[in-house]
Amino acid sequence: MTALLPLCYILGSITFIVGLKMMSHPSSARTGNAVAAAGMTVAIVGTLFLYRNGGHGLHNYGWIFSGLILGGVFGVLAARKVKMTAMPEMVSLFNGMGGACAALISIAEYRHSGYAGPFTLAGLVIGSISFAGSIVAWGKLSGKVKDFAFPGQHVFNIAIFLVLVGAAIYTGAAGTDWLFYAIAGLSLVYGVLFVLPIGGADMPVVISLLNSFTGVAAACGGFLYHNPVMLTGGILVGSAGTILTILMCKAMNRSLTNVLVGSFGGAAAGRAGATGGAYKEMAQSDAAVVLAYAREVMIVPGYGLAVAQAQHACHELERVLGARGVNVQYAIHPVAGRMPGHMNVLLAEADVSYDRLLEMESANDLFAHTDVVLVLGANDVVNPAAKTDPSSPIYGMPILEVEKAKLVIVNKRSMKPGYAGIENQLFFQPKTSMLFGDAKGVLQQLIGEIKALG
Repeated sequence: MTALLPLCYILGSITFIVGLKMMSHPSSARTGNAVAAAGMTVAIVGTLFLYRNGGHGLHNYGWIFSGLILGGVFGVLAARKVKMTAMPEMVSLFNGMGGACAALISIAEYRHSGYAGPFTLAGLVIGSISFAGSIVAWGKLSGKVKDFAFPGQHVFNIAIFLVLVGAAIYTGAAGTDWLFYAIAGLSLVYGVLFVLPIGGADMPVVISLLNSFTGVAAACGGFLYHNPVMLTGGILVGSAGTILTILMCKAMNRSLTNVLVGSFGGAAAGRAGATGGAYKEMAQSDAAVVLAYAREVMIVPGYGLAVAQAQHACHELERVLGARGVNVQYAIHPVAGRMPGHMNVLLAEADVSYDRLLEMESANDLFAHTDVVLVLGANDVVNPAAKTDPSSPIYGMPILEVEKAKLVIVNKRSMKPGYAGIENQLFFQPKTSMLFGDAKGVLQQLIGEIKALG
């Protein structure tokens, strides 16, 4: 029976790798998620019933199963009830729980052995930072926590980090109990101060980075317990999160240091001056006619679409236009929304064909040949200031070049700036018309107007 446990761990590790590979394409992502979950189930069940230490298995089954049941019920209910707009908050919250688990593993190991080895300390520090930072990110994404920064905060953060490193090195050599727990507390403080000043527009990068932290912390637990499935899972999460962080920074044309220090979307965004100017407002009936008689239409989804829960209405508009011979495609910016892949997940929920989703580079090649671009709740990712205004915080960030199209229709609730707090030059260009209102209501009215055209 004992020999079966390593096989369970190997099977779990393999399913993680296979599942992650399958998640690289929407058509197989759901199956890949199920495969990885099945592997985790095998690893957990194997540990519960096959683990032996000195001939004895696990004990405290009451606590173990209580935790599994409570966590499982909470996880299922949270995942089923969460709105698509709140998905980034849930990802941050769940990621924070992973960091907390890694930190608690290090604390339990230290209390058991009395030895603070390198993996124990690394798991404690990284896991605590990930937990505290993820909770702050959850609060900022849900609007419960505001951006906060004080003069010299980045220097102060660096000082705390250096103290943490020094204390961890000393604790590993000849530390005491109070210093070990002081490191845990200081790591939590650093995690809070680390995320607080970072602006909202950088949240996709921060979520990816914190996700990689949790993976590294979990891998430390795998080293502690010589557990291959924890090690494999942690390495996969850590490396995937790191790669995704790099890709997000590349999509914004910014270095990770600039993201962490520059606070794009926070205090730095306030430096952006208002462009001002006059804008044109378009009537629903006029927008319906323009869309109905176009040949090529490109839809640019943004967070406003998610807030309005308008993805199904958007897909219905696509079908109505398609029935009239209009070719409708979607232009997806890598950092649109509040987390990586937010728009892809949103549209997939409405059964939008993946073949119609274009990445930024492909969409930019087609805008010049597009009759109408319909921007639904997107703001910063279509702002021409990124190309034309060196004083703008987003200058240099690759954007969707919607201004190249023959006509641009922008749907927004109002003329207020987007999440980064920067006014959009696109709104005042001659080819742009504003269509104000809630995205879902606007789309439903457009659908009705287009059907009435016959």
